[in-house]
Amino acid sequence: MLCLLALPAIAPAAEAPKPAAETPPWAATDLRAGIIGTDTSHVPAFTGLFARHPEWRVKVVAAFKGGSPDIPSSADRVEKYAKQLQDQYGVEIVPTIEALLSKVDVVLIESVDGRPHLEQARPVFAAGKPCFIDKPFTAGLADAREIVRLSKETGTPFFSCSCARFQPEVFALRGDAGVGKVTKVQGSSPMNLEPHHGDLFWYGIHGVEALYTVMGPGCVSVSRKTEGDFDITTGQWKDGRVGVFRGVKKGDYKPVVTVWGDKGTVQTEKGFSYDGLVRTMAEFFHTRKPPVDPQETLEIIEFMTAAQVSKDRGGAEVRLDELR
Repeated sequence: MLCLLALPAIAPAAEAPKPAAETPPWAATDLRAGIIGTDTSHVPAFTGLFARHPEWRVKVVAAFKGGSPDIPSSADRVEKYAKQLQDQYGVEIVPTIEALLSKVDVVLIESVDGRPHLEQARPVFAAGKPCFIDKPFTAGLADAREIVRLSKETGTPFFSCSCARFQPEVFALRGDAGVGKVTKVQGSSPMNLEPHHGDLFWYGIHGVEALYTVMGPGCVSVSRKTEGDFDITTGQWKDGRVGVFRGVKKGDYKPVVTVWGDKGTVQTEKGFSYDGLVRTMAEFFHTRKPPVDPQETLEIIEFMTAAQVSKDRGGAEVRLDELR
């Protein structure tokens, strides 16, 4: 008779613990961060990234809900994400922005609606708290200019951008894209619309931000047209280069940047993530040095505003200095 012996189960080898990430030289102290507006998925995503990177020494400790009843994507999510912050990350929900400012060192204005950003930023600047303002920066040009003015007046630094700006593939194209002398850049992204914002402000900002990341400022005029399922905004730069935003109106489409030069063409292949932006945000909170010039952010708003004016004028060319 064959006798089978029961052998003790062999436990799988335990993975070696990952070494703790090295603290960057700019992370000299612990910072408490506060969030204004819990109506976007960016809120748990950014909070989670800070939590997973303790070496950045930024922790979200408080949040003010905010919310816009006339925008369904705000009203439907503000409570859900506030609860997630409480339950998953132990964030305190406070009743006012003033209460928030008494508990934090730095601020993220995350309201998905760009309309309240100016009024939300006023007390933040008055308190001297460095501030990141998520997209859309504002819903219009006048508010954008006033935020920049208040920042200068109070000496409080801020920056605003889409996560597209700090994607490694996109950022790498700022210098030598490997195509010789750059003649044209195109940023493409989905173009979901929201009736309280200009056509490019709500989601087209991702493609426009990517375009400006590579091109830099210097646009002098804009014209806009529709080609089937695509919305095309073409900018003429003062040095002769051409910058194009290609908005995709239908279907699921990942953001793409294409660069043309006199020696070839290159195109990004990966989608966007938040890691680069949130790490850059952490460094800004510590150094108080904005990674994006506010004047470039203003020009991006001018570009998108000029695109709206061009549409209203049947696709006519609109000079940016007409808006200044």
